[in-house]
Amino acid sequence: MAPSVRADLLEMTEESYDRVMNINTKGTLFLTQAVANVMKENACIGGLRGSIVNISSMSAYTSSVSRGEYCISKAGVSMITTLFADRLAEYGILVNEVRPGIIETGMTATVKEKYDNLIAGGLLPIARWGKPEDVAEAVRVLASGKLSYVTGQSIDVDGGFHIRRL
Repeated sequence: MAPSVRADLLEMTEESYDRVMNINTKGTLFLTQAVANVMKENACIGGLRGSIVNISSMSAYTSSVSRGEYCISKAGVSMITTLFADRLAEYGILVNEVRPGIIETGMTATVKEKYDNLIAGGLLPIARWGKPEDVAEAVRVLASGKLSYVTGQSIDVDGGFHIRRL
């Protein structure tokens, strides 16, 4: 969830910070904990008891000073993923993260023109908006258990945004 108002980091309110952190970070932490405690009791099939996939964002590693609380919350989701991957490996529970980039959703509708221009200007190696289906496919693969030796990983579904280019 994004902040209700995009505000400069110097003008972000405590209420906005608390709301975004409570939903994105605290919610992810305690939902992951609840699911993990149920999965621990699952039968072990093929060495696995389950797979958890958290959704963060490219904002976990990208500064956006007009929505600092969102960036902080998504960086927190990355650490939640790392911590649970470490803790749950002994139970055969995989924990990974998907980091969507610029995805065409209701959340990005208000900044469509901005991102249209950035994409047209070469921001992304794969020069298009991401689709929800792109994110869903990454989640499907991670949740399937077919990557049974992968845990604590972040998969960037961002059109190559994460690639450092000259």
